[in-house]
Amino acid sequence: MSAPLSIWVVSDGRTGIQNQALGLAEAVARLTPADVDVKHVRWRPAFDRLPSALKTPAMLAPGSFDPRTVSEWPDLWIATGRASLPLSARVRDWSGGRTFVVQTQDPRWKNDRYDLIVAPAHDGLSGANVLSITGSPHRITPQRLAEAAPAFAARIAPLPRPRVAVMVGGASAAFDLPPAHAADLAERIAAAVTTAGGSLLLTYSRRTPEAAKAAMTSRLSALPGWIWDGTGDNPLFAMLDAADHVLVTEDSANMATEAASTGKPVHILPMIARKAPGKFARLHADLQARGAARPFDGTLAPWTYAPLNETERAARAVLEAVRSR
Repeated sequence: MSAPLSIWVVSDGRTGIQNQALGLAEAVARLTPADVDVKHVRWRPAFDRLPSALKTPAMLAPGSFDPRTVSEWPDLWIATGRASLPLSARVRDWSGGRTFVVQTQDPRWKNDRYDLIVAPAHDGLSGANVLSITGSPHRITPQRLAEAAPAFAARIAPLPRPRVAVMVGGASAAFDLPPAHAADLAERIAAAVTTAGGSLLLTYSRRTPEAAKAAMTSRLSALPGWIWDGTGDNPLFAMLDAADHVLVTEDSANMATEAASTGKPVHILPMIARKAPGKFARLHADLQARGAARPFDGTLAPWTYAPLNETERAARAVLEAVRSR
């Protein structure tokens, strides 16, 4: 292509959602010259819960990306999340077929309206326009982790090894993290880190209940390490770069996938199930089959495996499909 590929990344702007589309776009941009532009789609509160079929651009919130103002559509539209669906399903019409439309996750609506759906294999979605990958696309690469490290080196570099990164999620439709269970997890983590003579690097999710945070922080704050309190720049990438082991709660496909991309042992922390784990169990079984993850057994035995690189695989498939068309 003589000119850079123009890519729009479209989501509601929440980090965990946006990073799927942005990570895929960045992976495409590593393969070919490209200009990546981020667009946020938000709906007025009165219309946000309407079915996607009933939403129109007139219902968009002030400050949201508005397709009515577009004079030139991009080569590639990569979107994720429910908020983007009413637009993604219409982009091919609005662009006169110029724009190649990619939707990540399972849209569960008008799946034939997207040129390609990059869906987690654990969702079980199939179709002629579906590319199944292990987990979800993300932004983590060895280079990005290494670039993040210097800004936090003064805090992390003196810590003893093994360094144990812990990524804690929270309440969801499938899982809960009550204080008693959080305290029990903290005891098990503390025992493992202490036995190994290592240190702790911990981040909480926005979904982590405050009572669970308090219970875990109370027990783990005595360990060498750093429990990020949410203020200042997010040190997650630097923590993953420095870690020798990564512990993730079982409620997040994104966290497990990101951890498995590091090539470092991934230990899955159990939570309280609200219902059958279903797709999460399928994802964890996939990661275990790849040698990336194991249930946390209270020890920190090391192992090796080929880092998960599904975002790169998806990017190559997207670029091939764009060029073929």
